[in-house]
Amino acid sequence: MNDNHAIDYARYDHIRPIRWTGDALELLDQRKLPFVVEHVLCSDSDAVAAAIHALTVRGAPAIGIAAAWGVVLAARGLDAGDGAAALQALEPAMARLNAARPTAVNLAWALARMRGVLAAAGSDWKQVLALEAQAIADEDLAANRHMGERGAGLIAPGSGVLTHCNTGSLATAGFGTALGVIRAGVAQGRIARVFAGETRPWLQGARLTVWELQQDGIDATLVADSAASHLMKTGAVQWVVVGADRICANGDTANKIGTYQLAIAARHHGVKFMVVAPSSTVDMGTAHGDAIEIEQRDPGELFGVGGVRTVAEGIQAWNPVFDVTPGSLIDAIVTEKGVILDPDVAAMRAAFGG
Repeated sequence: MNDNHAIDYARYDHIRPIRWTGDALELLDQRKLPFVVEHVLCSDSDAVAAAIHALTVRGAPAIGIAAAWGVVLAARGLDAGDGAAALQALEPAMARLNAARPTAVNLAWALARMRGVLAAAGSDWKQVLALEAQAIADEDLAANRHMGERGAGLIAPGSGVLTHCNTGSLATAGFGTALGVIRAGVAQGRIARVFAGETRPWLQGARLTVWELQQDGIDATLVADSAASHLMKTGAVQWVVVGADRICANGDTANKIGTYQLAIAARHHGVKFMVVAPSSTVDMGTAHGDAIEIEQRDPGELFGVGGVRTVAEGIQAWNPVFDVTPGSLIDAIVTEKGVILDPDVAAMRAAFGG
């Protein structure tokens, strides 16, 4: 297939982590993949908040979509004359949803959208809420497909790519961000080899990314995180393609821990580095990466693999969830609004204002 051929999305995009039934929200339980494919049924907003906190659903765009449907569930049984009155009543539920993963930019962004339409709604406010939640999901899928084609267009035919964490259909409404670029690149014949880092300590690459690509018939080779530099040295990789949790006004990008060291290794080996994320992930109000609070998780996550302890008792551990890659190490930021090459303050302002 050449790059002028339309992408067969039905072939390259099978998985949907979020399903709205009309009465409840079904979330694919990502904690149990790849060996158990099971959905968790959420019938109220607190169940959605609990699922977000427990990583049943994960990935910044997917969390935002789930939270939007959580607001719809919170509205069930609420009697309010108009959207403004409903907004006041729903605020505690929205606060609980936001607190489930407070550092996820898309979560707060999606809740802000729900607040905005609610404030302006009349007596049909429940319908307005449901339409907005669906719009957030539909727009995410459309944006991912658009980003996939834009990003793939930067990659020369026959290239090898390395990705980190999981940025695919599991983390979004579908198709994915960085994995969307990989899907589009494979469909267009631009990407010949796909490598995925295992992504300790939660192993999103090992448990989720290679499984997800397998569902779409895309061959992927799993590598240990510590093998990435050696892999680049062999010449097998021409691009590192990753997602983002927050992109600052100067192009500095927060992403899953381990991304920064990939960018350093890529620059040393002459490998290009691409960040792929929707514009909702761009935070022009944060000047640079040093201003980002890095979330810390339970150090105990480092003490074992798959529930089996591998570390002696009494050992201390440090477990940051994210790191920040300087914009100076990024060759391209790809959003649905366009591609920013060699991002800096001027390029980011030209693309996003502020």
